[in-house]
Amino acid sequence: MSSHKILGLENLVKAVEELKSQDKTIVHCHGVFDLLHIGHIKHLESARRLGDVLVVTITPDEFVDKGPHRPAFTDNLRAEALASLECVNFVAINKWPTAVEIIDLLKPDLYVKGVVRGKGKRDFTDAIRLEESAVEKNGGHLVLTEEETYSATTLINRYLDIFSTETQNFLTEFRQKYSAEEIVDYLQSIRDLRVLVVGETIIDEYQFCAVMAKANKDPVMAARHLTTEQYAGGVLAIANHVSNFCNQVGILTMLGEIDSHEDVIRSKLNPNVRPVFLKKAQSPTIVKRRFVESYLPVKLFEIYIMQNEELTTPEEAAFCAKLEELLPQYDVVIVADYGHGLMTSKAIATVCEKAKFLAVCTQTNAGNRGFNTISKYPRMDYIELGEPEIRLDTKNDRADVRELISSTAQRLQCPAFLITRGKSGCITYSKETGFHEIPPFSIKIVDRIGAGDSVLAITAPCVARKIPMDAVGFIGNVTGAIACTIIGNKSFIGPTTLYRHLTSLLQ
Repeated sequence: MSSHKILGLENLVKAVEELKSQDKTIVHCHGVFDLLHIGHIKHLESARRLGDVLVVTITPDEFVDKGPHRPAFTDNLRAEALASLECVNFVAINKWPTAVEIIDLLKPDLYVKGVVRGKGKRDFTDAIRLEESAVEKNGGHLVLTEEETYSATTLINRYLDIFSTETQNFLTEFRQKYSAEEIVDYLQSIRDLRVLVVGETIIDEYQFCAVMAKANKDPVMAARHLTTEQYAGGVLAIANHVSNFCNQVGILTMLGEIDSHEDVIRSKLNPNVRPVFLKKAQSPTIVKRRFVESYLPVKLFEIYIMQNEELTTPEEAAFCAKLEELLPQYDVVIVADYGHGLMTSKAIATVCEKAKFLAVCTQTNAGNRGFNTISKYPRMDYIELGEPEIRLDTKNDRADVRELISSTAQRLQCPAFLITRGKSGCITYSKETGFHEIPPFSIKIVDRIGAGDSVLAITAPCVARKIPMDAVGFIGNVTGAIACTIIGNKSFIGPTTLYRHLTSLLQ
């Protein structure tokens, strides 16, 4: 049995300290090792020959950033596989995203990585540079092995049934048309676009609870409150997503005059987001409070704190005047209309007339009871909707979604669509190339709140840059899959994560 080789971090540090006191040369390797293969084995054997003791640490499941379908094997299984190798003396599961902290604890004599062939950063990050600095700071050296390399990601994608047959077939065809480098280049090409996000500010508040039992005297489920977290939702989330890919991002929105939460909101925006906040009299900033059973997590109940009324005439005039001022300054305008009264008929007319490139999503939710549909916008360059929204707008819950997109495109004279379809993925449309269906890439669903907003945020600049719509759909589906692994809007999609996930799927 090899289980005695697997140690907790504290015990591993003690074991290494004892061995170093005996003048043993400690060699440290770190990685994901998701699907242990011959390339890993050759690398580890080569590392072992450099010293007396080989210690291997692995990335924990929560920090494996190689795609929505990874890791294929849990950290415990990956540790067992490594411990079974004769060349490995000790294995431990790290508890940080990179090896920097564990290098500081172990202080290895040699830190060994496989050589990266080709150009660019390793996995689009600076992790190896930071790890090298940590090794040298602690008196050690970085060594790169020259063993033949293999791709665990490629092996997993080709030979493990992670995805459905439909998704596997799509990826096989898509890889023949696009390389990972081409998709990343498309995303990097939107960096210089100036983007304005218009719509309602929403604070997503999560009240995490532990369900206890039915209340004694009433048919009510009782729960014990654990923690409360507030996230930047609505246009705040969209702006934060976009600002990770575009240098200049603005927001035009309204906060409540009562309980504005402005200090909290400003603290949650990325540094390159320039907000313009107007105030709505005698109203609070919208808060959507969700009570969540923390273990699963499962939403139990939600409350909307808002007025849900249209702007007064002076408020509408001030909002439209600010639109007139800001719209000419931006290349792309994203309107996220949650149907809570901000986007009046005059505001819609202004943005449709003045925006250089206009992307719109109208959301149906409990607060607008289905009255917030896309047809109230007379001119758009790109529409992103969920399938229920386009069915509601066309008043047709049975027809093929392609028919609904075609009729809506003709009626609204909109040249580009992306319709999200939940477990069916998404479908894109453009006048030039027609329809493209992209299957889902989600394996783990934590929370769907904000997933559609993330898709809108990343795909709108791509459509404005005239990136092919099948590539836009692929980027959108991967973005949505990542967003579904995040509770609420606790964090935002960044280039490193998205590039690594895209690259993983295309290997």
